[in-house]
Amino acid sequence: MQDDPSTTPRRAFMSSVASIGTVIGLSGLASAAHAAEAGGAAAEPATGFAKWLDSIGGKYRQVFDAPESNEGMPLIFPFVFLLTGPKAYGVPDQDLGVVIVLRHKAIPIALTDAMWSKYRLGEEFGIKDPASNAPSTRNFFAHSKPGDLVVPDASIDRLMARGVKVGVCGMAIMHFSGTVAKRMGMPQEEVEKDWIAGLVPGATVVPSGVVAVNGAQARGCTYCFAG
Repeated sequence: MQDDPSTTPRRAFMSSVASIGTVIGLSGLASAAHAAEAGGAAAEPATGFAKWLDSIGGKYRQVFDAPESNEGMPLIFPFVFLLTGPKAYGVPDQDLGVVIVLRHKAIPIALTDAMWSKYRLGEEFGIKDPASNAPSTRNFFAHSKPGDLVVPDASIDRLMARGVKVGVCGMAIMHFSGTVAKRMGMPQEEVEKDWIAGLVPGATVVPSGVVAVNGAQARGCTYCFAG
């Protein structure tokens, strides 16, 4: 019996997760053994990710969880929060803390035009350019022009200029860079490194989207699904 083609990407992703989980699990056991030998529990490290979470500001905080690009809705929802929040609460803009977590198939939103063109991301992720209706070779979610998004001012660069924090799932980068690398006959590590270097300025790679959503909520963010 042949596999259902619609399940193949998900099955490949789950296989990647399982492999990574094995490595992480063994690493964790080794760290625990080392701590035990040293006598006593190891202190929780102040990781770069934890510092990123601790930098979330504002009195009214919300994390927007985006697993799909969904015609820019992961950006438009936060824009609406910034548009209506100050009047609703009677506070200045800086009292709103906004976090966008781009995970799974939403990660191209945070990649530059050069990455979209070089790796044919519009074709890979099924995202069409609003101007041509063909697979996009540019990131119209950044530096958006009229016609690119329903609300051009919701482009990712303009949101970050207003203090919005953007986390990009490291697991998704690793997985999808692998599928693209295979298609292009390139080493996975090379593509992954290129994507991380090719993030739009201000976006931050987080260990995974799911842990970033959890961490943001632990820092007082309410949850909004935005994908």
